[in-house]
Order: sequence, then structure tokens, then C-alpha cells
Amino acid sequence: MLFAMDTQIYKSCIAILEEELVPAMGCTEPIAVAYAAALARDTLGAIPEAVEVAVSDSILKNVKSVIVPNTGGMRGVAAAVAAGIAAGKAERLLEVIADVDDAGRRAMAEYLKSRPIRVVQSDTGCVFDIGIRVTKGTDYAFVRISGHHTNVVHIERNGEVRFDKQTAQEEQGANAALKAQISVREIVEFADTVDLADVEELLARQIDYNTAIAEEGLKNDYGARVGKILLQAFGDDVHNLAKATAAAGSDARMNGCELPVVIVSGSGNQGMTASLPVIVYAKQYALPRERLLRALVVSDLITVHLKAGIGCLSAYCGAVSAGCGAGAGICYLLGGGYDEIAHTVVNALAIESGVICDGAKSSCAAKVASAVEAGLVGMEMTKRGSEFRGGDGILEKGVENTIRNVSDLARIGMRETNEEIIRLMIKTV
Repeated sequence: MLFAMDTQIYKSCIAILEEELVPAMGCTEPIAVAYAAALARDTLGAIPEAVEVAVSDSILKNVKSVIVPNTGGMRGVAAAVAAGIAAGKAERLLEVIADVDDAGRRAMAEYLKSRPIRVVQSDTGCVFDIGIRVTKGTDYAFVRISGHHTNVVHIERNGEVRFDKQTAQEEQGANAALKAQISVREIVEFADTVDLADVEELLARQIDYNTAIAEEGLKNDYGARVGKILLQAFGDDVHNLAKATAAAGSDARMNGCELPVVIVSGSGNQGMTASLPVIVYAKQYALPRERLLRALVVSDLITVHLKAGIGCLSAYCGAVSAGCGAGAGICYLLGGGYDEIAHTVVNALAIESGVICDGAKSSCAAKVASAVEAGLVGMEMTKRGSEFRGGDGILEKGVENTIRNVSDLARIGMRETNEEIIRLMIKTV
């Protein structure tokens, strides 16, 4: 149990938020590819004459259909590689192509057209894996990222190993074990007691960045316009506005918007899903900023906790975890305590678990809206004294037991589902 004086857990929760709440521009999988490419170019010390990139199936799934921002509408692994090599700044990490100008976009298009970029399947067995070999003349460089988006595990040039470290297939960052082990009860108690000075800068950036891209999505026609359509069809009451705002952020992000987002669990869609509904509710109810910040702590950390047992990439739609987090955050925002938040999470998982991830694309915005709906329904059920109980389907008594069951479903039970999804997607290339 977390108490105010438990400095180790307190510091660990701060570390998780610092690791998770980072800015990224564009869908994080193609951006990770662009980052690896820029780093490989820098290691080579020249613009490569040829490139071979090996990616895991789940990377291919999440890069295939989404627009790489700042590229003039290009899609796919080769486009992400060209973007990183021609105009990327590796030191910017997940904002590697955030500063590209018109000259940079022309250089990307020319590089993609004129230089051979061979895309092959990774043979490492890791779910999240990117290996890029670049060559010029007799010189070569190789960079590998594995486990999560910025986890560089190997850098080599002309046989000289410049950096190397062991990596686990499901590695998700320095605090991976804690993310799975921390409980919903500890998260709520941390939110109650955290000195806001320790988290305000992180959360303020999350509010500012994610609100800005959602407003962009509501203002302009991106992708399938899910957010705009939700407002047009169902009005702007707070329940629908929360869904529409999150969906609009995804509309923009999946379709080339060049604004950054603050991610959660390595995902911009999850970062927006976890934060924007909470922000909308706080604004609509004119609640104090302090209450909003503490509610975002609940939403962000519960999202991370739910996703930690699933893994970085899987056949399970990560927006579901973030929708549960949003429902929990709004429950806290409106005065709910641990019991109400735990019931909200279980209710939401009972409703939405099992939605498939078939890659990053325009329809992610609709899945975001559906995930927020599940979180909100779960919360409204709890407010009215209704709940799904252990023994109902995959639910088990106790929120942590249910979370573990859902993690097993997604990580183990849906492996073959993921393989079939990828087979179907590759068939349509």
C-alpha cells in the first residue's frame, strides 16, 4: 500500500510519468523507423547510397497505412526511412522529423525515388524490432532498436561495435516491472498525495499539446473526420464531446498533422485517449486545475498499468486501456475514490476488451471514440451502483486479477490473431 511517506514508490511513480509523458510527432512506429534511420546515417557519417531495413511484423502493421508527418503525405516503412535519412535529426528522438521544411520534404521524396530501400522481415523474434543497415561505398553502419520506440540496443560501423546492450522481447523501458506491479489502489493514493510541483510541467505539456491537436482535428477535415461527425450527429453534451475530442486528435494524427502529441505507453493515440476526455470534463464542470492534474495522474498511470502486462505491440487495441484510464480519471475528477475507480476499470474492461489492433490508420479515431465510450459507460454504471462481477466472462474478483486476465488474453491468447491480422494486411499491400 502506498502512503505519503513511501518515498520509493513515490519516486518510482514520478519516474514512470517522466518516462511516459514525452512528446512525439506522428504515429510513433514510423517515427521510430525514421529515428533509427537518422541515427544510422549519423553513424555512417554520410548520406547512404543504399538501405536495408528489417522490421518485425507488428512494426510493419503499424507503419503500412499511416501518413508519416512532414513528408507531404508519404506512407510506409520506406517513406519513414527516407524521411529520417534525408531530413531527420536523431537527437530529437520521437520528434526526429518535427523541424522539416519544404527543402527537407523535397529531399525526402528525391531520396525515396532515387535510392534503393529494401524492406525485409526481422528474424529476431522480437515483437518490436527495427534493424537498419546503411552503406556508402565500402563503408556501412547498422542500428537496431528493440523493445520500445527509442530503445537503441546496437550501433555498429564497419565492424566496430560502438554500443550494445541486452534486450528482452517485451522490454518497455527502465520502469517496466513497476508499471505492471503497481496497483490501482497505489495509483489513487499517489494521485491524492503527490506534490503537484513534481508533475505539473509534464501534465501542463500534455494538456497543451493534446488539446491543440484535437482542436486542429475538429477544425479541419482529416481522415474519416470521426470527431467532427460525432459532434454533427450527436451534439456537444459533455459525454459526446469527450469522445469527439479524443477522436478528432486521432483523426489529425493518423492523417499527417504536424502538431506533436504527448504520448502514453509509447502511443500518441493512447496519450490523447487518456487525457482529452478528462480535460473536457474538467472544463465543462469548471473544476479546479489541481483536481484536473490529479485526475490526469490517475488516468495516465492506470493506462500504463493496464498496458504494461500486454506489451508494446499486440493484436489488442491499446486505446482500450487508455479508455479505461480516461473513465477512471473522470471518476476521480468527479469525486470517486478507490472503490469507484476500481469498479469503473472492471466495467470498462468487461465492455471493450478484445478489440483488435490492425495497424495505425484513419479508423483508429473510431476505436478511440469506442474506447472512451466504454470508459464512460463503466463510470456511469459505477455512479449508479451497477457493476459487472467476477465470474462474468473473463472477469475475476478484484480489479488486479481482472487486469491480469486481460493482459494474458492480449499477450498470449491473441498471438495467433496478430499473425492472422498481419497476413491479411500483407495480402493487401
